[in-house]
Amino acid sequence: MKPLKHIFVSSLVAATFLGGSSAMAAGLSADALLSSNGQILSDVSTFAGIGDFEDMNGDALSAAFRAPGSVVQLSDGSILVADTRNHLIRKISGGKVTTFAGPELVVTKNNQGFPTGGLVDGKSSESFFNEPTGLAVDAKGNVYVADSANNAIRKVDTNGQVSTLAGNGVPGSKDGKGAEAKFNHPSDVAAAGDGTVYVADSLNHVIRKIAVDGSVSTLNAAATRAIQIRPGEASFAGEFQDGSLATAKFNEPAGLVLDSKGNLFVSDTGNQRIRYIDLQAGTVTTVAGSTPVLSNQTIYDKNELYAGGDFADGDALKAKFDFPKGLAVTSEGGVLISDSLNHVIRYLLNGKVSTIAGTVQTGEADGVEQAAEFYNPNDVLVTAQGNIVVADSSNNKIRKITPYQLPGNLANNNQVKVVNGDKVILFDAEPEIQGGRTMVPVRAISETFGYEVKYVELAGKSVVQLIKGDVTVELTIGETGVVRKQVGQSDVKQVTDASPYVKQDRTYVPVRFFAEQIGLDVQWDAAHQTAILRTKSYVK
Repeated sequence: MKPLKHIFVSSLVAATFLGGSSAMAAGLSADALLSSNGQILSDVSTFAGIGDFEDMNGDALSAAFRAPGSVVQLSDGSILVADTRNHLIRKISGGKVTTFAGPELVVTKNNQGFPTGGLVDGKSSESFFNEPTGLAVDAKGNVYVADSANNAIRKVDTNGQVSTLAGNGVPGSKDGKGAEAKFNHPSDVAAAGDGTVYVADSLNHVIRKIAVDGSVSTLNAAATRAIQIRPGEASFAGEFQDGSLATAKFNEPAGLVLDSKGNLFVSDTGNQRIRYIDLQAGTVTTVAGSTPVLSNQTIYDKNELYAGGDFADGDALKAKFDFPKGLAVTSEGGVLISDSLNHVIRYLLNGKVSTIAGTVQTGEADGVEQAAEFYNPNDVLVTAQGNIVVADSSNNKIRKITPYQLPGNLANNNQVKVVNGDKVILFDAEPEIQGGRTMVPVRAISETFGYEVKYVELAGKSVVQLIKGDVTVELTIGETGVVRKQVGQSDVKQVTDASPYVKQDRTYVPVRFFAEQIGLDVQWDAAHQTAILRTKSYVK
């Protein structure tokens, strides 16, 4: 079974019509295998980076980044990374990391010993950036950069020349053409097929538009809410308002992506919402996220910059986020969301929000979807190959989420089957279903995972012992329950509703309870009569 086979055509069509910036590659929900709670089965791995806050090219798994902020894919399949705190654009291709734009060698450092940025156009290897945060690619292969600390939008053309499309390095809020325009920490860009570039101008709380001739205009209303940020010092803060685009308001919008209609999804980060700009209708609506109205009849506490973040899946307009940032659109019309301070990747589809991978805690563990960990993921990309790539910013890594696929050699019949990741487990007697549980011959399943099988008599009962190192898993013939013993630790007993039995000189055990005791994730795919066993988590 190859459930993601049909997605490639849609990704190429999307690149043609939308300039490639929306990464509409996968119909995730339609194609995927689902867990018992409806979560898409996937495996999270490290694609590049060792986790050190450093600057090193070379083999992808030995390379180092500093707070990567964005990821996009080029037409040749390579991945570009906005390596924000290294002030570089890096490239991952063929298992290697190289510098795509920015100086190969660190020219100047600050008093903490970290690289400093600059604003210099020209040949890519001689150009300078300053905290590049967002990336987009157009249909011709030109790369656009939200060069955040330079308050400018940069362009790397297909000849490797860097130019400043708009902005001049000075923070401000001003429309105009090219260098006349001013931005304030732009965080993301989206490139439309007609050459228009949209900008999430974060600290101005607006969405800007750069026309083909370089003219910059502001699409929505400026924020007028004033707060006291410290005694005697006031500042304007973002606001929230849906409705007409001309009067709509945002709070530090940080992520943009174009859909198949040429309209924009926006991560309205400070409002903890995903908004939708219908450019043809000139309207803004909230499509996901909610925050309570407080006693002061607003969504903000007094003198607070942001609405309160939280976590909840479910109905989109009741779901809760905590600083959502990077976005990617799938071919089935869904939106992947880097929910940065919840440390998870979420998915908005058909009015529902679900969690694709990660848990609401910081960490860097690889593994299956619910056991993997992220730390401040800032951006997400769906590749033409059907994988999800994440800029895992505070882990200084690029991670990959691969939708799980059953082994290609799995028999297409009604017999009960068991797989270990991408391998079919072979048995000398067929597994079977008893009382709704998958029962398997114990010797084959234990040997697959390196366990020795012993049969002992304990208190007049026949006990199967599965032994590996200092761990022993015990199951008693004819009785429910599993006991896990480990030297130096208390026994762990698990109540089960299935008991081992002997049939034709073979001992059958419930695969779920054994597998869970040795740290495996267990899922049942009814369509293929297959029990799926996968390693839950591991740290590389």
